[in-house]
Amino acid sequence: MTRTTAREIAIQLGFAAALRKVEPSQLMDNFFSPEHYASLQEEDELYKELPDKKQMAYIRRLVQLTAENRSEIDGYIERYSKGWKLERISRTALAVMRCAICEILYMDEIPNAAAINEAVELAKGYDEPDTVAFVNGVLGGFMRGELHKDVPAQE
Repeated sequence: MTRTTAREIAIQLGFAAALRKVEPSQLMDNFFSPEHYASLQEEDELYKELPDKKQMAYIRRLVQLTAENRSEIDGYIERYSKGWKLERISRTALAVMRCAICEILYMDEIPNAAAINEAVELAKGYDEPDTVAFVNGVLGGFMRGELHKDVPAQE
């Protein structure tokens, strides 16, 4: 399993935890139970293999950190979405941006550019081009505004 696949699973889990308003650790325990994960493997290619120990630790850490810091992360999203309320932003775009900002702020081993590039690429699989451009713009604005780094816009 690639880091990209593990990241996408983490985004889906973060989306589900926010939607269902459940504790992320409980959600992940149920999600990764052998019976449940086996049923997912039949439905979606994304789940064709179970994450190994390292990937599982990454997924759990990303989902947990995103949930624990959601209010701070959402504040950044609102600040850089320029006039958009969180309620107007697609839930998948929110989940993608939350994970990317979480990686940037709390996971030093993940290069910032990789977090943004992966987020934009994953958003392409879920949203329309306008929303993908919005995700790219918010994350680029966040980087320039909060970390004072030049981040080129992705095409």
